[in-house]
Amino acid sequence: MARPATQPLRLLAQDADDLAVISAALQDAVCKVGDIDYEPNARRLTVAVNRYRWEAEGGERVRSGLQLAGVLNLQARKIRRSAPDAVLEILALTFEPGEAPGGVVTLSCAGGGDLRATVECVEAVLADVSAPWPTPRKPAHDV
Repeated sequence: MARPATQPLRLLAQDADDLAVISAALQDAVCKVGDIDYEPNARRLTVAVNRYRWEAEGGERVRSGLQLAGVLNLQARKIRRSAPDAVLEILALTFEPGEAPGGVVTLSCAGGGDLRATVECVEAVLADVSAPWPTPRKPAHDV
């Protein structure tokens, strides 16, 4: 029996609860430092990732894009732009409220690195942009 194809993921976040859904979908995604693009004039942060499809049966990854709008400032910790081929593993995407409706969106990575985007408000999009491909490696976490 053939497994039914799942639709590409397309998520929009406009508050912290929505962002938690995107965070769950992004868990264990991987990207290269060079796939992070911050455009200060456009107030936009774009991150291209290979997302593990937890919602699919079997091991699959898919190319996805995360975009944050209204980014006023971006800070990186333990992420070196001088190493564009370095691979980051995403653990979580969180929101810390500031002056409403703004705050800080943090993209936390394994190994302690993170990106902190000061935003006017929560406005994030996650979208799959390729067909999925099989992977023999299912992410595992120490408990």
